[in-house]
Parts: sequence; structure tokens; C-alpha cells
Amino acid sequence: MDRMTDPVVAAKAIVEAYLERSMVPDPEGAAAYVGDDFQLVFTGGRRFSRPSDASAFNAKRYAWVKKRFLRTDAALDAETGDVHVYNTGYLYGEWKDGTTFETNRYMDKFVVRDGKIIGTDVWNDSAEIILHKAGLAEAEL
Repeated sequence: MDRMTDPVVAAKAIVEAYLERSMVPDPEGAAAYVGDDFQLVFTGGRRFSRPSDASAFNAKRYAWVKKRFLRTDAALDAETGDVHVYNTGYLYGEWKDGTTFETNRYMDKFVVRDGKIIGTDVWNDSAEIILHKAGLAEAEL
């Protein structure tokens, strides 16, 4: 198996291309990488079925936001053929109040099946940072 036919290498490339399109933001371009039954679960359990839903949610929270990738790891599920891809790093951007940020940790988990992303789970520090800014954090960040 070479790099062109390795499902793990292909799935990592699909996820990174999807994330790049999502950061533009270009939800229509990102949609080219997802399957018909795509499900995205954001931090807090918010469920979306299209990349444009996530872009609309992010537009309410951030003036703008991007991801600085640290790593993309993947593993093939030999029983199903699915590839589980994990992308982690830092969010950076600007909150709606104009305050910039750059060390907001994130971890995204993807399931890639037959060359399409069918599921994504998203975790990040945004809610904790918002609580801290509002004086509601239970401990210092």
C-alpha cells in the first residue's frame, strides 16, 4: 500500500482539507468533504448536520476564529473500514468584544468512511474562557 492508497493517509488529508475550508469560512466548500448523513457534535452537545450550521454558530461567538494545527493522528478500524482521525491544536482569533486570543485548546475527532466525513465531535476551551471572562469560573485558568 502506498501513500496514495493508504486509507489512513487519505482520511487525514480529507480532514485537514475540510478544516481548511471551514476556517475560511467556506461552508459550501467544506460540505464537499462530508457524507449525506454527516453529524457534527459541538462542545456542550450541540448537534449540527451541515458545515454551514457550525459556521453560523461560530459567527455568534467569535468575530473570527482559526485553528493552528498541532497534530493530526488517525487509526483504521479494521472491522468497519472507518478511519478515526484526531486533530488537535489551538484556536486563535477574536471574540465578539474585540479581545484577541491564541491559546484556546481544541480537539476534534472525525470518522471518515468511503472518503467522506460522516461524524465529528468538537471540544475546546471556549466555554471555560467565556465563564472566566464573566466572573463565573470555578477556578483560575
